[in-house]
Amino acid sequence: MIEAVIFDCDGVLVDSEVLALEVELAALAEVGLHYEEEDFKARFMGMSTPAFYDALEADHRLHFGRDLPEGFRDLCSARYRASWHRLGEVPGAREAIAKVSHPKAVASSSHEDALARKLELTGLRAHFAPHIYSADRVTHAKPAPDLFLYAARGLDVAPERCLVLEDSVNGVRAGRAAGMTVWGFLGGGHMNDAIGARLLTAGAVELVRDWKHLTEMLAAV
Repeated sequence: MIEAVIFDCDGVLVDSEVLALEVELAALAEVGLHYEEEDFKARFMGMSTPAFYDALEADHRLHFGRDLPEGFRDLCSARYRASWHRLGEVPGAREAIAKVSHPKAVASSSHEDALARKLELTGLRAHFAPHIYSADRVTHAKPAPDLFLYAARGLDVAPERCLVLEDSVNGVRAGRAAGMTVWGFLGGGHMNDAIGARLLTAGAVELVRDWKHLTEMLAAV
């Protein structure tokens, strides 16, 4: 029986993954690292910020024998934040969240300040506070289970009675490792059927098309 719902933020609540992909792929191409978008999504989405940049550093050293240019992380961060005037909720999120009767939390790989700001900008923060948990709260971020387990403790609900909504392979793996039920969410602007198939392979037990579909599914659990 599901007693609580834990939501990822980027790509589930806030339609920010589209902006992040745009900024990151362009900045990486400028320093000679070129990725196919689908491969990039499969490998990096859902990672904490430090783990993401550590992986990029490793790729750059492998290809060029040296670290990424000094200031690369700050450049990407500045460009990403500069794009937030285009930031919006994933369509239907705010209305649907207001109808969720289960205890609920956000568990995101974002830094705490960025997470709070994105939820504030999209009018979602008040629906979750104080149960807003960032990767800063734990030692090991997704795909480790630590953040979801931390959120379950905050909600005072056993992990096996928690439902996780995730749009990334890393996030699905984290939820499954925590012993939770995981549904893959396809409503973000960056999603497609190929990513949905990967979420199922990673352990998602259902795919959710959009927030209307989620409302219908939650009513049945």
